[in-house]
Amino acid sequence: MYLEELRTLLARHARPDWTTAIDGVLISKVDRSDPPAPSMSGTVLAVIAQGAKRLALGDRVYEYGPGQYLVASVDLPVTGQFTQADHELPALGFGLVLEPSAVAELLLQAGPGDTPRSGGGTPSGIAVSDASAPLLDAVVRLLRLLDEPRDRAVLAPLVKREILWRLITGEQGATVRQLGLADSSLSHVSRAVRWIREHYAQPFRVEDVARLSGMSVSAFYRNFQAVTAMSPIQFQKQIRLQEARLLLATHPGDVTGVGHRVGYDNPSQFSREYRRQFGAPPSQDAARLCHSVRTPAGVLP
Repeated sequence: MYLEELRTLLARHARPDWTTAIDGVLISKVDRSDPPAPSMSGTVLAVIAQGAKRLALGDRVYEYGPGQYLVASVDLPVTGQFTQADHELPALGFGLVLEPSAVAELLLQAGPGDTPRSGGGTPSGIAVSDASAPLLDAVVRLLRLLDEPRDRAVLAPLVKREILWRLITGEQGATVRQLGLADSSLSHVSRAVRWIREHYAQPFRVEDVARLSGMSVSAFYRNFQAVTAMSPIQFQKQIRLQEARLLLATHPGDVTGVGHRVGYDNPSQFSREYRRQFGAPPSQDAARLCHSVRTPAGVLP
């Protein structure tokens, strides 16, 4: 019942840039299945109403389809591909940007015992589950407000809070709750992720980043692997190669310069790792990028 109305609302309000009149709410409509492509996940909730997608994070693969949702609590380098999307039945998805401050506020307001007890260990930065009826109901009510501009400013923040609460108390609540806890293991890893992303071209020692994150080296390495499915060095390499690909799209004739800008002193190593990641050497891939328009490959829908 909810999925049928959700599909109708998403198809009616989809824009080419995925934005909507409600801040933080995104709608995707994709009518083709492109080859796998890299991007950053963002910190989002993504609900699919039609179509399907496959997402890879390190050696983990996530697949989600109609009536399922994916949460990403850390901005991670992923490779995505729509596996079901065409002109007759385009992939339709809803997205909501997850703000740590909003999660933290709800956790502070919750009474003792209102949230499920977290299990042991550090949750992955990405998780997939079936969407409950109350969650889908809230998503549909939020999208209805796109047709009700008079009510939107007052009611949209309330419904977004309800959606967050459904996530916090749902099957993947441990992942979402850690987003709002200042001293959670996920927040420590997020600090390291931000530092590596901001300094991706610089060499670093894992010991220094662990200290920056407020963890011992062994705890940092263990938690970083649990959240990102990669070691810190592998994560840095993913960021370097994604940044290189973005630069090559606008500077296709400067392969050596681009490699140096993202931190590779050895052009052969850059070309070798680039080809392993994207299936073609930098010069060939750059030429291909200049002549194609790709479907966004991140978490959404």
